[in-house]
Amino acid sequence: MCPFPPTPPAMVPLDMNNPRTVVIVAGEASGDLHGAHLVREMKALDPSLSFCGVGGANLEAEGVRLIARSSEMAVVGLTEVFSKLRFIAGVFFRLRGMLRKEKPDLVILIDYPDFNLRLASEAKRAGVPVFYYISPQVWAWRKNRIHRIRQVVDRMAVILPFEKDVYAEMGVDVDFVGHPLLDAVNRSRSREEALAAFGLRDAWPLVALLPGSRAKEVTSLLPEMAGAAEILIRDFPDAQFVLPLAETVDPALVQGILSGHPVPVTVLTGQMYDAVGISDAAMVASGTATLETALLGTPMVIAYRISPLTAAVGRRVIRVQHIGLVNLIAGRTLAPELVQENATAQRLAAEVKALLTDRERREMIRNELAAIRSKLGQPGAARRAAAIALELVKTGGRVQGSG
Repeated sequence: MCPFPPTPPAMVPLDMNNPRTVVIVAGEASGDLHGAHLVREMKALDPSLSFCGVGGANLEAEGVRLIARSSEMAVVGLTEVFSKLRFIAGVFFRLRGMLRKEKPDLVILIDYPDFNLRLASEAKRAGVPVFYYISPQVWAWRKNRIHRIRQVVDRMAVILPFEKDVYAEMGVDVDFVGHPLLDAVNRSRSREEALAAFGLRDAWPLVALLPGSRAKEVTSLLPEMAGAAEILIRDFPDAQFVLPLAETVDPALVQGILSGHPVPVTVLTGQMYDAVGISDAAMVASGTATLETALLGTPMVIAYRISPLTAAVGRRVIRVQHIGLVNLIAGRTLAPELVQENATAQRLAAEVKALLTDRERREMIRNELAAIRSKLGQPGAARRAAAIALELVKTGGRVQGSG
């Protein structure tokens, strides 16, 4: 199984005699993190399993043999899809060939719906059971995808409480397993330890910059965030700025952008939870990072920019009032959302300044963010999802939902 050469050479080798092999596809940084936790829990239940597929450093660390990296697959909007289409198609055809020839015991798909739903169709044709972990956001746009999901996915595990009813009403076998971030999002250092580790002063305020996990996001948003930092330091001379770098982003890209702005920004490799957890406010690209920031209790401003073409299409089909996960779950605006032409340095700076100059508002937001955690279920999402996945492996896809 998983006959492709490892990348890089230090990859953990597969047991070629192992009869149970699982293919896992996580096309983005957040999926790589959640997938790694799932693989760890599955191996705890059955150490004989072997894994291969698409992911990043987290899946690799769990012994998954990668045929492509999520950093090479992640795209934002229609225009970036076109630029990476040839590479993504090549990965798809390799996976399709493996499904047909090698017949793995299970395919696990994590978000990344346009690619993964096509792969699910190929798995169905090959007779390979499909487990979809972390649902496409059909409740936000393109709800008709549910019909396809019902046809090609054997089991769906969702991580937001309202998603279960959306799928169940359409006849999809679905479980709400809780949100995996409840297990992952924790600080490892005290404020004093983190400041010392990052080389920061014990001064106020500290503002985190989270420009996204994809190159296109960073290119679009980081210049505005850095510009906002320049504005903020005029009003807050002691302000410091920290940027925990996603594994999928080239450090040279970030440094190149920051070099055009005179304000100092401390760039960290990873360590997001400690950096954001000690920050007084954050500027955050829309996505999983908004929920991570919420679970850390840090007030934030959300920014989102995509190509004009993608934005024009999105305005026609998106069906929800908010773009930020934290606001969707709260059911109201806890974090201001600056979208497209509103995501400017001036607007970002103004919103962050409004947070920093209103202590009562900051404390109210922190209290509201603390309530988000209780809405996401109980810890142990990956463990519950692993039990479902392993049952699919053992039964060849015939497993009844537990709800």
